[in-house]
Amino acid sequence: MATNVFINLPVSDLARSKEFYTSFGWTLDPNFSNDDAGAVAISDTIFLMILTHQHWAQFTDKPVADAHSTSAVINAISVDAPEEIDTLVEQAVAAGATENKSQELGFMRSRSFSDPDGHAWEVMWMDPIAQSGDWQAVQAKYGDQQPV
Repeated sequence: MATNVFINLPVSDLARSKEFYTSFGWTLDPNFSNDDAGAVAISDTIFLMILTHQHWAQFTDKPVADAHSTSAVINAISVDAPEEIDTLVEQAVAAGATENKSQELGFMRSRSFSDPDGHAWEVMWMDPIAQSGDWQAVQAKYGDQQPV
């Protein structure tokens, strides 16, 4: 059985966040969305729950962090091809994201962005050779690049 992942994020403007996350192809599930929350399918096994601050408070006694000024997590997702990174990040930026750091290692590539609430996302691709852990094959293909 596949394990599902649910990423929960507090958002200051639910309508804006629903529009933002669906603008680059992720799907809002109306069965689990209402005026307090939006369920966004990223893939068949990864889901994003965007929650109003009031709804978020039902799950924790901690205050909502200002993700524009603090950092606690980077939500990283992989894509099947390096060019998909550019497509997704450019769509996110067009929808109101702020682009952050990028990484080019040959065998691995990533770009990152922050959503309108400041939540950090990284979109990455890794060559299947590197995923196998065969660093001799990676060096043969890419030279002196080292795994992180």
